[in-house]
Amino acid sequence: MSKPTPIPQPSLSRQLSLPLFTFYGLGAILGAGIYALVGKVAGEAGLFAPISFIIAAAMAALTGFSYAELSSRYPKSGGEAIYVFRAFKIEWLSTLIGLMVVLAAIVSSSALMNAFVGYLDVFLPVIREIAIIVLSIIATGVAIWGIKESAFAATLFTVVEIGGLLLILWVGRDALMSLPVRGPELIPPMDGGVWTSILLGAFIAFYACIGFEDMANVAEEVKNPHRNLPLGIMFAIIGSTLLYCLVSTVAVLSLPVEVLRASDAPLALVYEQSTGMKPVIITFIGLFAVANGILIQIVMGSRILLGLSRKDWLPNFLTYVSPVTRTPVTATVIIGFIILVLAIGFDLTRLAQVTSLLVLIIFAIVNLACMRIKIKDPKPKDVTTYPFAFPLLGFILILSFVGFRVWMAVG
Repeated sequence: MSKPTPIPQPSLSRQLSLPLFTFYGLGAILGAGIYALVGKVAGEAGLFAPISFIIAAAMAALTGFSYAELSSRYPKSGGEAIYVFRAFKIEWLSTLIGLMVVLAAIVSSSALMNAFVGYLDVFLPVIREIAIIVLSIIATGVAIWGIKESAFAATLFTVVEIGGLLLILWVGRDALMSLPVRGPELIPPMDGGVWTSILLGAFIAFYACIGFEDMANVAEEVKNPHRNLPLGIMFAIIGSTLLYCLVSTVAVLSLPVEVLRASDAPLALVYEQSTGMKPVIITFIGLFAVANGILIQIVMGSRILLGLSRKDWLPNFLTYVSPVTRTPVTATVIIGFIILVLAIGFDLTRLAQVTSLLVLIIFAIVNLACMRIKIKDPKPKDVTTYPFAFPLLGFILILSFVGFRVWMAVG
């Protein structure tokens, strides 16, 4: 007796053009980080905070090249897990990396939900748990609605985020105009102690530069992926780096470093200092920034679960894709529920620290995988490739970066 033919599952739909994909990535990188981290970076690096952001962005970009090439080689959901399996053919390691990426997305979203409640409380006193539950339901619902709708919402939020940063540049234009006179103050001397502070600032700034890795996990929904995946990742990294450098320059030239260091909302302070008005609009934009980060992490995490289950590395029920919305509904609901539980159970700082550690481990392994794959197949057809030195330098710098930070913490 022959076995019944399995019913094919609906596939994901390629609806993301290069502009939409790039804005999706910009939203993933910008997130809420720049709205809170400028002051903390300035607290370590002082007037040299823009240099810290440049160093952090350069480090992130090296790993970004690995993601750009690997996503062009293997434009499938599952991202890092697929890359590691292609490189090392070790199923348990690939599954572990995939689950680490999902966990990083979940923990990051849980931290952002706590940040959202903090922003919301500025306008309207809320019960924390109820606000988190409502936000979780809305974000999960949008992610299930459809990738085009999710990406459109993320693009809209990203436009609002970028608008907020451009507003800061506009109200702080006098600071930028003073660059011909004050520019030399932003150039660090070769003194070792100064560069130690700059590197400590870069360690903080690095976490405002990640997010491009989320882009690789919607690879099955990008049009012309071999071309648009690497281009979109590079455009998103370049655009976010430019904004970070300009905004951090305005911040350190507008306010004393001590004031920036003490604030959890440094851009609101810059706005208030520059205009003399209450920073309501910047706080409101912060809500959009945080909501955008949550939505993108849910979309990314659900696609990884889908990719892992298709490889039979996770239970088969996670492969369900709705024939109506063409999204992985079961995986998305599970991601949303775990985010809700963690957001209620843990505070923002602890969640952010866990995210940072997970991301650094993942980046190091992805660079190793890229090197291994480039050795096995250096010139694949119709794939954008980059020099072998990029993943090698990315791997070395990440290990050095972590080692430096651990040494400073112990010392």
